[in-house]
Amino acid sequence: MKNRYTSFIAVGAVSMLALAGCASAGPAETVGDGNDDVKSLDLAVFNGWDEGIAASELWKAILDEKGYDVELSYADAAPVFLGLSKGDYDLTLDVWLPDTHAAYLDSYGDDITDLGAWNEESKLTVAVNEDAPIDSLAELADNADLFNNEIVGIEPGAGLTAAMEERVIPGYGLESMDFQTSSTAAMLTALTAATDNGENIVVTLWEPHWANSAFPIKTLEDPEGTLADLESLHAFGKADFSTDYPQVAEWMDNFEMDLDTLYSLEQAMFVDYEGSDYAPIVEKWIEDNQEYVDGLTS
Repeated sequence: MKNRYTSFIAVGAVSMLALAGCASAGPAETVGDGNDDVKSLDLAVFNGWDEGIAASELWKAILDEKGYDVELSYADAAPVFLGLSKGDYDLTLDVWLPDTHAAYLDSYGDDITDLGAWNEESKLTVAVNEDAPIDSLAELADNADLFNNEIVGIEPGAGLTAAMEERVIPGYGLESMDFQTSSTAAMLTALTAATDNGENIVVTLWEPHWANSAFPIKTLEDPEGTLADLESLHAFGKADFSTDYPQVAEWMDNFEMDLDTLYSLEQAMFVDYEGSDYAPIVEKWIEDNQEYVDGLTS
């Protein structure tokens, strides 16, 4: 009897909680003070993509200051695109087009929203140490032994990795070289070690990335055009992003950041600072670049 009574109370409590939950459901809280955007915003960030981490940390600081409640969610590219298409994420800032993320747009393009390009100077590259005896991908096969017959790549699922496997390696006859894929962090570790030891190294890289200014490296010429042309970095939102966040959508449409400005932010976050609490670093960078930052939301 006691157990039955307890169960009844428990069921009743659950029901009351359910009713209370239903009763509390309503329109999402907005930013206020004349801004009707939804207050909470889930900003998805690709793991290991530093230009996206930098831009996302910057916009989190900007939007939080404007009254939003921004959460950064780190994930690989595939779950980010899937999450955006289902509305699990609201926004992401690091979509490379027209080449790197084209396959994801083929799958999810009808269910996500292109909010515009914020940088149009981006490109995929293959880099070597600055004093390496070659300047072109066309010279690499004949000098492979000088680089220990290795090319150090990044994540296996990256668009850059696919470009290497599908176009660069067959295009320049590099099949005999060991193309190692692991992670961006592992590539940077290998680059650091080679630099410290004065050794030759070949890595897959891209611009913008802080490594281009932090390491003594040079980009190999690509006479066959296997890494395609310049790409653009786009902000993408969930399908109804402009309905829930009309003000942010307008800011994203006007968002521009050139390479020098992005490198300055990346230098502060990833080169001059070794921790992972980026908020105070970004706040200091904003103070030093206040006019630019103010212009992003004016």
